[in-house]
Amino acid sequence: MSVQSAIQNIDAEIIVVDNNSPDDSCQMIKERFPDVILIENTENAGFPKGNNIGVEIAKGEYICILNPDTVVAEDTFEKILAFAKTKNDLGIVGCKLIDGRGNFLPESKRGIPTPFVAFTKIFSLYKIFPGLKSFGKYYASHINENQTGMVEILVGAFMIMKKKTYQEVGGFDENCFMYSDDIDLSYMVLKTGKQNYYFHETTVIHYKGESTVKDGTYMKRFQEAMNFFYKKHFKTSVFFSLFMKIGFIFFSFVKMFQGKKKKKAIIDKYVLVTNDPNQELFDLLQNKLNFEFGKQYEIDNKKANEFIIDAESVEFKNAIALMIAAKDRLVTFKILIKSQKFLIGSDSSNDRGEVIKL
Repeated sequence: MSVQSAIQNIDAEIIVVDNNSPDDSCQMIKERFPDVILIENTENAGFPKGNNIGVEIAKGEYICILNPDTVVAEDTFEKILAFAKTKNDLGIVGCKLIDGRGNFLPESKRGIPTPFVAFTKIFSLYKIFPGLKSFGKYYASHINENQTGMVEILVGAFMIMKKKTYQEVGGFDENCFMYSDDIDLSYMVLKTGKQNYYFHETTVIHYKGESTVKDGTYMKRFQEAMNFFYKKHFKTSVFFSLFMKIGFIFFSFVKMFQGKKKKKAIIDKYVLVTNDPNQELFDLLQNKLNFEFGKQYEIDNKKANEFIIDAESVEFKNAIALMIAAKDRLVTFKILIKSQKFLIGSDSSNDRGEVIKL
């Protein structure tokens, strides 16, 4: 729905490539979004191949690689395309990404994960020594989240580039199933002499999907993906391979600990954010979710608030601005799509995004 709102003033098309989803996703798209071009693959051939298939039939000069677990602002594409057209050396443009709590996602901008850069990331040296530029290359710390500038690597959740450039480098490498595909594509574009840019003047919500849940399978695939990238672009040695194994064991332990599900907080107060309060809206939420707006409950002398943002009366860009302004560990957000009767949101960047049917 947010993408449809964002292309109202642009000559654009929406292409959804479904990699053999086991649920009723395709049927839902056909029924609720009939204008979307839907490609139904009979197997899950991976993120790279799915995108290559979609790009192949795209008609536009520019393409946007966009994860399904994202929400864009109404002016996201207009702003980035205006910026892109000012660059003669344009490679890929990415933007500021936040999670479902309004927190900035550092993977929005990154550096090439050379062995040394990977070392600083795996052992969190960039956190221990934040003042050392040489330790901050993984997350491109030469610019902050509110600065636009050249970076090396952008995240596959949101990438805009010319279709011609995408095709010149062969698109995503289909030999990489997931996790290093965006690193590889960004690096391949750099090797053509073009520049990649992080653009901070628009923000996109990136909820995390099933593929990013930090479990044993995730870490196994992540290690395989990084090994693929190094073998393709860098010379490796026995020492380097040993170092990477030790590093990945450490990284796996940390990430799996971070990714453990926390008990969902009990909400003290629900705050409805809407420009069109009406009885139908109140009834929909109260009857289905069984809560009373404004009712307070004491829990350890603290309050936990959940903002329910009515996306049909509040613009997505304003919802995003609210999330950034009100971000706090005791505040969560859900976006209400009233016409479709569901809520979307995520309580943590370590949890997958939720779709709650009403």
